Amino acid sequence: MKGTITTWFQDKGFGFLKDENGDNRYFHVIKVANPDLIKKDASVTFEPTTNNKGLSAYAVKVVPDSKYIFIAGERLKLTSIKSFLVYSEEVPADTGIDKENPVLSVGILMNSIRPKAEDKSGEMRSLKKLAITTFQGTTLIFSEDEIDVDATVKMLKF
Repeated sequence: MKGTITTWFQDKGFGFLKDENGDNRYFHVIKVANPDLIKKDASVTFEPTTNNKGLSAYAVKVVPDSKYIFIAGERLKLTSIKSFLVYSEEVPADTGIDKENPVLSVGILMNSIRPKAEDKSGEMRSLKKLAITTFQGTTLIFSEDEIDVDATVKMLKF
């Protein structure tokens, strides 16, 4: 079902939306797939339900204002994405940041701050990666060292 957010209490973590039938429904931030996009007058999709106080909504997804998504500095048009795939690849444990082409992420920064166990040369680690293929035939690959793969996949599933 589709609707529009009519009221949002950020400090309390809940709000109300008006569904396509004109009914007001309660929603809570924990029921929103992309809570960072919540704002008054934003369009949403959701699953209708009821609770002991009345009409409510769950599985709420806020429709992004833009037709574009930014991933590690790359601007992609959502409608040009043909497919995406998450996979793991074994890489040397001592692989560092590419100094020529740095894309810093919280993960990389935390790994550089956190005390590490001694890396033994030749050890391997599993690195989660996201491959995005466009209708133009371009394939972009991002690693969990660059982006939050799970959060990016949630944005792509919208």
